[in-house]
Amino acid sequence: MTQKRCNVAVLASGTGSNFQAIVEACRRDDYPARVVCLVTDNPDAEALDIARRFEVAAHVVHAAPKKAGLPEPAETKIVSLCADHSVDLVALAGFMRILSGPLLSGFEGRIMNIHPSLLPSFKGLHAAKQALDYGAKVTGCTVHFVDRTVDGGAIILQACVEVADGDDEESLLQKIHEQEYRTYVRAIELYALDRLRIQGRRVMIAG
Repeated sequence: MTQKRCNVAVLASGTGSNFQAIVEACRRDDYPARVVCLVTDNPDAEALDIARRFEVAAHVVHAAPKKAGLPEPAETKIVSLCADHSVDLVALAGFMRILSGPLLSGFEGRIMNIHPSLLPSFKGLHAAKQALDYGAKVTGCTVHFVDRTVDGGAIILQACVEVADGDDEESLLQKIHEQEYRTYVRAIELYALDRLRIQGRRVMIAG
């Protein structure tokens, strides 16, 4: 009997490079998830071009131009779109809004985010620049569950990146992105296979 694939909604605001990595993984016959829709708050997001190229349903949710919080009506609309697409998991991929309302309530324990640092270090914006300014020798990326804190949810997977003496923000970000693509795809796979167990602050990987 064929296992049901996990339906994933990806939320993205910009270039969509992580979105593309997830979509490409989902095209594999042996991958246990599939992207059923893209949702963006930015009508000019390059992620929309990727959605068209891969024939993924795409939706623009209009919100106030100020970045940070997502207005409750916009979150309610996203919940409705997810219901329309029978979404099991929401993956934030460069979604530049903080969730706080209906989406968190409706998908508690079923929202993931990717952050370009080894959390809990360097939360928030410009994490690679923060690492450089601090003089860190190692940084990386973190996939975590989303809760009502900023970049504070339980950590699923992390990957390390060495900070070279000659790195600037752009070169360091490129190295981090290369790890993000693999790490996010793996985290979604583990979720789809029902291998993630949250125990307090820790996420245990079963099997």
